[in-house]
Amino acid sequence: MNKPETNLNILLQNMNPILNEGDYVFCTLSNNEKIDLNKVLGSFKEKEGTTLIITKEYADLMGFSYTSIMSWISLEVHSSLEAVGLTAAFSKVLADANISCNVVAGYYHDHIFVLKQDALRAIGLLKDYK
Repeated sequence: MNKPETNLNILLQNMNPILNEGDYVFCTLSNNEKIDLNKVLGSFKEKEGTTLIITKEYADLMGFSYTSIMSWISLEVHSSLEAVGLTAAFSKVLADANISCNVVAGYYHDHIFVLKQDALRAIGLLKDYK
């Protein structure tokens, strides 16, 4: 795989957003409930509990509560964790269109979760952004 990119202009030109299939939710666990870690897309431990990003289907199966159904957009550009401005640039585009986004930075790519009803509009705005 290529070296991670730090140049904002190159990142924006090559972000290539893709809409992943499925419905996703953010939920929180306050106890050590038994979960299948293979079903967890992402997690973050906070003092109030552990936030999980999982499919809506798995959350429903486990009886976990959630407030919003999200769609998952991945930026295919290999962004460096040290890159400056990428999150600010795409979140501004979405904010200007009144689209809420929740961002997760992975080692290779950035991932954006938007409300399901905003997914197609968000992917269009991101694809048009240069």
